Amino acid sequence: MRRIAIISDTHNLLRPQVLERLADADVILHAGDVSSPDTLEALRDLGRDLYLVRGNNDWSLDPRIPPTLTVSIEGVTFFLVHNQRDVPPGLSGVDVVVYGHSHRYAREERRGVLWLNPGSCGPRRFHQEITLLTGQAGGGVLRLEKIVIPHEEP
Repeated sequence: MRRIAIISDTHNLLRPQVLERLADADVILHAGDVSSPDTLEALRDLGRDLYLVRGNNDWSLDPRIPPTLTVSIEGVTFFLVHNQRDVPPGLSGVDVVVYGHSHRYAREERRGVLWLNPGSCGPRRFHQEITLLTGQAGGGVLRLEKIVIPHEEP
């Protein structure tokens, strides 16, 4: 079993409550919009296996960060992309599609594939919740929990 954290749209903000959850993970999947080299370095400094894709606000980051990525963790195959519109038609051989961009949490099954948007755990936008996913993968099984981070009212 490997502990997983799935995040997106951090946009230069790694909240203490998010960092606590990431510190408990063995693997971090980030669906893009890290937005700054400093935030990327902070994620790398956690010392976890980090898989991330380039978001539309990641133009200043390492050019080697891919727009899409397929990774298998404990028998579960993930396809990461920032915007779900960029998922290739006829994508096959994956169990989970992880995407971001909208800042809105979503979880649905489409033709036997789990589609997940962890929402945004960075700056609160569009009056959305501040969310991420944590859980475990093992033996081809994925168990996830939606985590809602309380936000400060203005």
